[in-house]
Amino acid sequence: MPTGQMPMSPLPMSPLDLQQLLPALRSPLGALLFIPLYALWVTLLLPGVWASMLAGALYGTWWGSLVVFVGACLGAEAAFLLGRTWLRHWARRRLAALPKLQAVEQAVSREGLRLVLLTRLSPAFPFSLLNLAYGLSEVSLRDYSLGLVGILPGTVLFCALGAFAGDVARFPEVLAGKADVSTWALRSVGLLATLATVVLVGRAARQALQTPPGEQGQPGSD
Repeated sequence: MPTGQMPMSPLPMSPLDLQQLLPALRSPLGALLFIPLYALWVTLLLPGVWASMLAGALYGTWWGSLVVFVGACLGAEAAFLLGRTWLRHWARRRLAALPKLQAVEQAVSREGLRLVLLTRLSPAFPFSLLNLAYGLSEVSLRDYSLGLVGILPGTVLFCALGAFAGDVARFPEVLAGKADVSTWALRSVGLLATLATVVLVGRAARQALQTPPGEQGQPGSD
């Protein structure tokens, strides 16, 4: 699961409904079906912690991570393209109240792939809304897509937590439990990525202020 997403609420169905659905999802066909479902989840800007943990509980840490990563990438690409095309005006209004993401949107045009990777590693930036912010920016589809590799640490961690829990009913208990070494390591990486992002955004902002208006947005202007 992408690091920028925090546990907000359980899956939008009752435990009984979910328990009835699990046997079908545990099959190979169910794993293939889980990928577009997760992609849709991401496209709808829903938090993915519980869905990622569910994949871990269903398929284990590594297969679950693969399923989540593919689904998250597909959903992120869809949200990016929607934010760049049909939903551009809606996305602009949605991000108007989020100056942190607006700053990233403006800075990524200068910093490119490096900033995309750092924001993917940082828990300070919500994964789903970040997809929209990058859709509004001038970042290339190539850099945006390559930057998705930054969600892997969080994906593996939450799938591992789901595999450890083994049961959806234990997810809240596991999330509230004492952090282990891997969790603290991920938090440390996220903190460092957040600090680096702040530095890069600040530098890009200073460069933008120093660049003549006619040269802003040109690749060689910095």
